[in-house]
Amino acid sequence: MIERQISAELKDAAKEYPTVTVFGPRQSGKTTLARMVFPDKVYRSLEDPDLRVAAQIDPRGFLADLREGAVLDEIQRAPDLLSYLQGMVDQSRKRGLFVLTGSHQPRLHEAISQSLAGRTAILTLLGFSLEELSHYRTWTDPYELIVKGAFPGLHEHGLKPSRFYASYIQTYLERDVRALINLKDLNRFQALLTLLAGRVGQVAHYTALSNDVGVSSTTIKDWTSALKASFILFELPSFFENVRKRVVKAPKFFFTDTGLVCHLLGIDTPEQVKRDPLRGHLYENWLILEILKARLNRGLRPDLYFYRDSRGNEVDLIVREAGRLHPVEIKSAQTFTPEFLKGIDSFREAVGNRAGAGSVLYDGDSALTVKGIRVLNYLRHGRYDQIVRSGG
Repeated sequence: MIERQISAELKDAAKEYPTVTVFGPRQSGKTTLARMVFPDKVYRSLEDPDLRVAAQIDPRGFLADLREGAVLDEIQRAPDLLSYLQGMVDQSRKRGLFVLTGSHQPRLHEAISQSLAGRTAILTLLGFSLEELSHYRTWTDPYELIVKGAFPGLHEHGLKPSRFYASYIQTYLERDVRALINLKDLNRFQALLTLLAGRVGQVAHYTALSNDVGVSSTTIKDWTSALKASFILFELPSFFENVRKRVVKAPKFFFTDTGLVCHLLGIDTPEQVKRDPLRGHLYENWLILEILKARLNRGLRPDLYFYRDSRGNEVDLIVREAGRLHPVEIKSAQTFTPEFLKGIDSFREAVGNRAGAGSVLYDGDSALTVKGIRVLNYLRHGRYDQIVRSGG
């Protein structure tokens, strides 16, 4: 097992707050993280039916044996326990007393807002980052990473992706979705999931999705909210703050694991990714996800956007860091052309001196700087700190 990059942030948060809550999708490594960082803490999983019943029937009795703190796994399975936890942490005044993990964001958020507001730090753990994956082997082909995905179990145990993802989707549909929404038509929900995979990285049009799936736009919004809440999707909002030009305001949807997208699309090999019409969008999803992980692992808010104005000028990613707006263009091409800079130039003009230097992430061999914009291959020599640099 490798040490996760978020470990340092988890330790620091535990020094400041009586509880720390770690969100994330199933199989992202939340339990392993908590137990590795806090090996001396008592561990209780509320997935265990006996423990869950005990916590629900006699919460005070359940917590009586945990006065020195504990890791409470899948806390959303017994959200009422948090009300009793509040009194316990208030009396103790200790920092880092409890570490909570959860997969269903809305239920846990609601319980925390009622019981643990101001008493817990909140972190989000996704799959392995590129830097974490480098502990297992050297990666030279981004499309191999895209098709395999980044769930820890795949890499630690050498699992076959197609079998892993088929099981993952089935478990997700049977457990998480039904816990989040009153789902009556599983087939149509699965159809939406596949449609979203086919439109990854594109501006969301709820009416079009509604027509294709055969349910109302309201239902589509509810279902996509459930997909975001259970960490299958993440939303990339449009940047339009104080921009005078007319801009597109609808968000884009990306997946929190590219291997899952490929599975939904029936893509099983890197060669298939390279030939697929969605190659550019899948490459974009992968790199935006890497930057999202870099921020979350530092305990930062996502603060990621895309930019598109009414004239068709677009930047794939805008990163807000320390008051600056850093434009990032993402291209799966192996050859740099000056056309890659068009969107960044337009964005710089629109936001003025708030813009950072800008970067182009592509699949070529060379690293160069053009007009103060760094052009590089993220897999080979890119790091988050290079993306948010201030100067050329």
